[in-house]
Amino acid sequence: MKHRHDNPELIVRYTPNERTNHWITAISFVLLALSGLALFHPSMFWLTALFGGGQWTRILHPFVGIVMFVSFMILALRFWHHNYLDADDVQWLRQINDVLTNREDRLPEIGKYNAGQKLLFFVLVLCLLMLLLSGIVIWRAYFAFYFPIEVVRIAAVIHAISAFVLICSIIVHIYAAIWVKGSIGAMVRGTVTLGWARKHHPKWFRESIK
Repeated sequence: MKHRHDNPELIVRYTPNERTNHWITAISFVLLALSGLALFHPSMFWLTALFGGGQWTRILHPFVGIVMFVSFMILALRFWHHNYLDADDVQWLRQINDVLTNREDRLPEIGKYNAGQKLLFFVLVLCLLMLLLSGIVIWRAYFAFYFPIEVVRIAAVIHAISAFVLICSIIVHIYAAIWVKGSIGAMVRGTVTLGWARKHHPKWFRESIK
């Protein structure tokens, strides 16, 4: 069992490498959201002051995007095998009313992630892929001149829609982490209590104590 050596009542949920990977992705996302919004509409152009002005914002945004994409893909590869949907996940989704009213005793047993977290995972993967591909097309300094202007315009729309879906998804992710007390602590400290693991992720708990 993956206990912390100094406290047998805690179980390791995320290793230091996994947590570092997550926070690099998270910080990159915040920088991208702020710089992207600054470039998206004149009413938010004032946000460019955070990055040294409009020109620096335009320069930095795509490079930070590559950092986030690489970091997230490493994260995705780490956790891919925990995010396969199975019959229990389908049943969990059918009982979404029980989920929303915290009647966890009625739900199928959950592994490391529940069905909502798994669906969010694949939405994030899709959004990041769309953002990368469309971002390359509209990256004027290096690639945009290879494409017809109509393609660049379509890519810009796809980029904006993908970014909107990604931002909404991350808001849901943060809300869920706050809603389930202990989730944020798991990604900060790396550990959860045995009671938390048994209550929220019983299948994962049993696998961890083998």
